[in-house]
Amino acid sequence: MIRTLLLGSFLLLSAPVRAAPSLQDATVGQAVAALKPGDYIWAPQVAPEGPVVVVVSIAQQRAYAYRNGVPIGISTVSTGRTGYETPTGVFTILQKKVDHKSNLYDDAPMPFMQRLTWTGIAMHAGNLPGYPASHGCVRLPIGFAKLLYGVTRLGLTVIVTDGAEVPRFAPTPTILSTDPITASAELFGGMLWQPERSPTGPVSIIISAADQRMLVLRNGVPIGSAPVRIIGEVTGTTAYTLGSIEGGIYRWMKLPMPGETPEGPVEVAPDERARLIVPEAIRQAMAGVVTPGTTTVVTPDALRSGGAGKTMTVMTAGE
Repeated sequence: MIRTLLLGSFLLLSAPVRAAPSLQDATVGQAVAALKPGDYIWAPQVAPEGPVVVVVSIAQQRAYAYRNGVPIGISTVSTGRTGYETPTGVFTILQKKVDHKSNLYDDAPMPFMQRLTWTGIAMHAGNLPGYPASHGCVRLPIGFAKLLYGVTRLGLTVIVTDGAEVPRFAPTPTILSTDPITASAELFGGMLWQPERSPTGPVSIIISAADQRMLVLRNGVPIGSAPVRIIGEVTGTTAYTLGSIEGGIYRWMKLPMPGETPEGPVEVAPDERARLIVPEAIRQAMAGVVTPGTTTVVTPDALRSGGAGKTMTVMTAGE
C-alpha cells in the first residue's frame, strides 16, 4: 500500500524523509482516496524536469500535478462553497506571488498564490476543513502549495473540473483585441498564425469538437487558430501532454482525468492520433513552437456562443 509521503508543512519540516511512493503503482488510487484533509503525496523525482500541468477535481476535492505527463503530486484541496463556486475551466497561471493578500476579503493571507483569473480566483495555501469552504479559490495544504509553487511558471495549464460538466475555456483576458467582435472574427474566421503576439512561454492547444476548431495559446495568449476535422465522436474532455519528439514523431501521452486511476500517462496510438486532421500549413507552423511538455485539451464543447451543444467561455480584453 502506498503511504502519504508528506502530511502538511509540519512533517515536511520536522520528519525524516522517507522513500517516495511511485504514483504509477496499481494501488495509488487507494492511497489517494485515503488522504485526509491537509494530506498530500509528493514524488517529483519520477519526472525531474519539464513543464507542469495541474488538474483540480471539485467532486473529489483533489489536485493532481503532472510533469512531462507523469504524476508527481496529489493533494487534498478545498474549493469554493455554495454561492462562491470555483469556476470550471482550462486556465493558465497568470501571476505568482509567495506572500499575497486578498484584495477582496479583508487582506486575507494567500501564501504561494498562483492566479487563475483576474477576478480573484487562484490556487494558494489555506485552511482545508474537508469540504468546499473558500470564496472560489483552490486552497492547498501549505506544504503542497510551496512545493507546487516551486515547479510551476507563468503560462502553464490548470484544468478545473467538477466531474459533471465539461470544463470551460478561460485564458488570460489580454487575449487579442479590445473589441470582442474583432477578436471573435480573428479567432474563428479561417486560419490565424501570429506567434509574435506572445513570443515566449508554455504552449497549450484547445481543440473543440463542436466547432471543429483548434486554438493555440502561448503563455495564455492565442497565437493561432485553425479549422480541424475530428473523425468519430468526442464524448468528454481529454488532456494530453507531448512527451517527446523522436525522429519527427510526436509522442503524445494521455493524462488521467479525475475519476480515472492516476497510474501515469498512456501513449496515444497512431490510429487515435490520425483521428485529428489539421491543415498542413498550421501543422508546419506549429512545429516551431510545440515542444515536449506542450498541453492539448480536447473537448466536445463549443468555443463560442452559437456553437453546437454547451459553450465554453472565451474571455476577451476588458471582460
